[in-house]
Amino acid sequence: MGLPFRLVLYATTPALATNAAEAAWSRISELNGILSDYEPESELSRLSRTSGSGTWVPLGHDLSRVLIAANTLSRDSNGAFDVTVGPEVALWKRARRQRELPSKTAINEARRLSGWTLVELRQNGGSHEALLVKSGMRLDLGAIAKGYALDEAALVLRQQGIQRFLLSGGGDMVMGDPPPGQIGWRIEAGVFDTPEAPTRRFLHLAKTALATSGDSFQRAEIGGIRYSHIVDPRKGIGMTDHSLVTVICPSAMLADALSTAVSVLGPTDGPDFAAHHGAEVWIIRKPASTVEETQSAGFPGEPTPFPNQRR
Repeated sequence: MGLPFRLVLYATTPALATNAAEAAWSRISELNGILSDYEPESELSRLSRTSGSGTWVPLGHDLSRVLIAANTLSRDSNGAFDVTVGPEVALWKRARRQRELPSKTAINEARRLSGWTLVELRQNGGSHEALLVKSGMRLDLGAIAKGYALDEAALVLRQQGIQRFLLSGGGDMVMGDPPPGQIGWRIEAGVFDTPEAPTRRFLHLAKTALATSGDSFQRAEIGGIRYSHIVDPRKGIGMTDHSLVTVICPSAMLADALSTAVSVLGPTDGPDFAAHHGAEVWIIRKPASTVEETQSAGFPGEPTPFPNQRR
């Protein structure tokens, strides 16, 4: 999926640890072959190549689960979350490499091929099928697939008898029981790349998931403007809202998707959207010269007393 995965676990024997880890990696590798848009023969890539053909394509169990979840989140967010952004993301990856803005024509064309309502899903017997309406569509599950892979790998670990573990992939992680003698896994959050950033927090978490989205590591400055790798699917361009969003909720797939959706929705609508899905959220932004902080009431730790703080 274009990112590294990491696993820490506690086991009673080296053999149990090795077998459990290998089973988790095997499951992640299997899902990479299904959900990755980097793999030309993945189930996702093959589905994208049917776009505009008018063909209903049978979906495997894993891809159908992810697309159904994505469809629900897209509808609930009015398109702030959208897995059809593949053409827009490809355009902005090129812009970041070349440090040159795409033309309005190119942006409009990418937007024409995007839109969550262009993916139609239906149930046929005991399975699901998908239809991609427009030719040239390209699905991108980068904001939801790695979370799903973490959830599935965590399930495998538990089936192998491993209860104490931490699995991470990119900015997402899922945790089982805490390490022996600890109240939780010690996780650093709030790493925001500006001198005026609030104090970083160390969270102690167990039996939950956390995801972080932001432009601290993946961005480009073009024409004096800082653009994020996160594309606003409603505009077809990289976001210029310098931000860091951290989400905590029971599911890594949901946390993964919500961190992106909240980044797009911003501090006004984002927290309510996260709360609707049972998640806690912490948003740090620097849209201009001032750092702003917003967090839900249940997010661990107290917010920094900034003048523009919202809660």
